Amino acid sequence: MKRLFTLLLLAGASAQAQQNSALSVEKIMRDQKWIGVAPTNFRWAADSKVLFFDWNPENKDKSEGFQVQAASLKREKSDEKLKTAAIGADYIYSNDRSLGIVEKSGDLYLYYPKTRQEQRLTRTIERESNPRFLKNGAVVFQRGDNLFTLNLKNNEITQLTNFIKGKAGSAADKGKPTIQSTWLKDEQTELFDIIKKRNKEGNPVRGRFANLTPEKPEKSIKPIYLEEKFLNGLIVSPDGRYVSYKLMTPAAGTINTIVPNFITTSGYVEDIAGRTKVGEPLPTYQSYIYDQQRDTVYGVHTEQIPGIKDLPDYVKDYPKQLAERQKKNEDRQVNLSGPYWNEAGTTAIMLADAQDNKDLWILKLDAATGNLSIVDRQRDEAWIGGPGIGWGNVGWVDQNRFYFQSEVSGYSHLYLANVATGEKKQLTSGNWEVQKLALSKDKKTFYITANKDHPGITQFYKLDVNGGPLVQLTSMKGGNEVTLSPDEKWLAINYSYMNKPWELYIQPNQPGAKAVQVTNSTSEEFKAYPWREPDLVAFKNRYGSDVYARVYPAKHPHPNRPAVVFVHGAGYLQNVHYWWSQYQREYMFNNMLADNGYTVIDIDYTASSGYGRNHRTGIYRHMGGKDLTDQVDGLKMLVEKYNVNPKHVGLYGGSYGGFITLMALFNEPDVFASGAALRSVTDWAHYNHGYTSNILNEPYNDELAYKRSSPIYFANGLKGNLLMCHGMVDVNVQFQDIVRLSQRFIELGKDNWELAVYPVEDHGFVEPSSWTDEYKRIYRLFENTLKK
Repeated sequence: MKRLFTLLLLAGASAQAQQNSALSVEKIMRDQKWIGVAPTNFRWAADSKVLFFDWNPENKDKSEGFQVQAASLKREKSDEKLKTAAIGADYIYSNDRSLGIVEKSGDLYLYYPKTRQEQRLTRTIERESNPRFLKNGAVVFQRGDNLFTLNLKNNEITQLTNFIKGKAGSAADKGKPTIQSTWLKDEQTELFDIIKKRNKEGNPVRGRFANLTPEKPEKSIKPIYLEEKFLNGLIVSPDGRYVSYKLMTPAAGTINTIVPNFITTSGYVEDIAGRTKVGEPLPTYQSYIYDQQRDTVYGVHTEQIPGIKDLPDYVKDYPKQLAERQKKNEDRQVNLSGPYWNEAGTTAIMLADAQDNKDLWILKLDAATGNLSIVDRQRDEAWIGGPGIGWGNVGWVDQNRFYFQSEVSGYSHLYLANVATGEKKQLTSGNWEVQKLALSKDKKTFYITANKDHPGITQFYKLDVNGGPLVQLTSMKGGNEVTLSPDEKWLAINYSYMNKPWELYIQPNQPGAKAVQVTNSTSEEFKAYPWREPDLVAFKNRYGSDVYARVYPAKHPHPNRPAVVFVHGAGYLQNVHYWWSQYQREYMFNNMLADNGYTVIDIDYTASSGYGRNHRTGIYRHMGGKDLTDQVDGLKMLVEKYNVNPKHVGLYGGSYGGFITLMALFNEPDVFASGAALRSVTDWAHYNHGYTSNILNEPYNDELAYKRSSPIYFANGLKGNLLMCHGMVDVNVQFQDIVRLSQRFIELGKDNWELAVYPVEDHGFVEPSSWTDEYKRIYRLFENTLKK
């Protein structure tokens, strides 16, 4: 009897555990703190002994500061003041690293590394910013629109530039009296005899104020008039002679969108200022050099850039446009970044990116003339992109060699260019990407994050600056995001796996060293459910390319053997990998679908990141082309290998995933029975410029690309059931997009669609109630259309 009671008790406990671990939309979509809060914001102390991070293991209202000793792994809460002191500021150091300089709250502070003491240099209302050391040991900094130097030996401040707002010859500049000031002066003369007397003697200032008359400066500084332009990019050469700068001319006639906000504290509809749409006029930039020694200003000669007049291939589809542009023979607009000076100040490099997105040049600057000569040119008839490519990811390893990344091989890899000899050397190679790159402090080693062994696994490596074998430093299968300690002896690793959210590990910076887990963040409730490791598979698409996917096989397939395709957002994003998905709600929802008889597939379709240049640019001029057929080809793989029924297939996704959902239901109506399109782009001519112009050029230049890529032109093809969900205060894909498509459906007489609106939500939902409502609707759609 006792044994029977024990068995019944165990059976009851098992049933209760299963009930507690069962998934529901309400459970998945509530405040995500139920999962546990992962550690974030990793910062090393300046002495590399302690790592600081934010964490919330007790599920409080907000995260708190924690610290862990690197050597002992002792973990405890941190004091904010002690943390700030231990981390120190992000100092810019002199060449010999004997001094550091930093801006804090608009003032400058000098740092002495040996004594770890700070000295305040300025205490002003006006902000001092962008400090650095010149070769002579002086500090150069920016105040307002001008540059100044501070001689640390005698504390003398010298102004280097004289930028003046407005035009040369303006009344404010020349001191020309206004009508009002002339009237007042005449009145003074008329009223007062003393003024008449002083005017006659030719000295209007007398008495105790005479000594306050400003003296003429020892040296005048050439005035540089900004007119109606905006100054940016002030950079001074290491010897202080050359000052380079850019002037930005705002585009005329641009129209900004507005987003109405209906749920407000005032009770009135309030407009949120929005962005421009693709194709609106862009600002233009001109780069100049001021040579202090010669007291002269001259432009940087962008007309010398090789290929500056080259037209993109797509204009061949528009003979009239091609003829007009060939006749004009204009230089393309470019934006220069830099110059990047070597430590000795003998050589400078500039980067130029074309406004039409087709070219990126690395150029050697002759600062004395403004002339440019080619170091490297990256040309892509689609668009320049890929991890690590462009400004911010370049630099000098010595006085002659400059490093950069390029996709010329088909994958983003690391290169060195010797600007003295013209030699270029490729340091990494293979069908994988250098995704992150950093140079060691002694400039002898590159630290690299790459997906060398598998597209869905990132590891941390080191590489000698002269080339050689990559040395792998991390070893855990999944995602490894590394924060290197200042002394480069320790790795703080933010690590996750498919079914295990991010946790902090500490490891010595040595090959084969063991990474030790520091945090354990997931809740007991989260651990109670057996989260799947999806099958990570690859299949050949119809064009012969490898496409990777995650598959969640149904636990107990429904008799209809239904399938659901999840389409990730952003286009250029990777979601098929071995680390925790940034789509954690969708990952959990896919688990729930699999529990309820659906087989789910999540595809890194053409244009997803992590797979090189051809995959990245495969949707050029046709979004909803290869990225859509990859979904269809992935479904064929499910039919063949997972025994799903091709007549019972739905799909869902947000943002770009919502766009693909619309294109799928409109252009492949016999493949997909239903779909949920969330915060979807319906017409690319209404999206932003930076993203869209890369892929589709501009509507008025490449109308064909927009018309074959925008769902609104294919709305008549809708046969299956469509659910659309959209936030009304979405400032990214604006609510107007879905309203326009809804009106198109009404005019076409379509009645198999519905629109759910979320009055307080932006592009990424925030409120758990909104997430819950949205996904209850999605689940109901699939239950009603794929199982019946």
